[in-house]
Amino acid sequence: MKKITILLIACIAICYSSYAQEDGKPKNYPTIPTVDIKTVDGQTFSTKQIYNDGKPIIISLWATWCVPCREELDAISIVYDDWVEETGVQLYAISIDDSRSASRVAPYVNSKNWEYVVLQDINSDFKRAMNVTDVPFLCIVNGNGEIIWSHTSYAPGGENEVYEVLKELVK
Repeated sequence: MKKITILLIACIAICYSSYAQEDGKPKNYPTIPTVDIKTVDGQTFSTKQIYNDGKPIIISLWATWCVPCREELDAISIVYDDWVEETGVQLYAISIDDSRSASRVAPYVNSKNWEYVVLQDINSDFKRAMNVTDVPFLCIVNGNGEIIWSHTSYAPGGENEVYEVLKELVK
């Protein structure tokens, strides 16, 4: 029994140390997985190319058939220029529309005049690599390529929380 107790305490200590926090932030953040996806014009794009010269990055997984996804990206588009000016952020909007609806992405994006980099994850490879189950999914990546914040779903005004995280990140 004593050996089991010692083993249990050792396991807890190891688990705790791997999740230990420094200054209120976890030591190790996940990074963007490397997967080949497509540009809107059908060119191969590796997610390792997602880069913003040390500035924040927003990755949004969305679909043309997802109303909350479209609402979130529309809400961000209203304030996006201000966010770029203040934080230097770059947004990558990655559509998860499959082969049946992927042809709707480019016309939809063109009708919105979004200033985002729009990519397509037609086979959901990136979505799976990110362990995302539901869209909309949005995450913020710091200048080191680490995913520091994420959320799923959207409610009006949710973009304000994203903005607050961005401001904290660039302080």
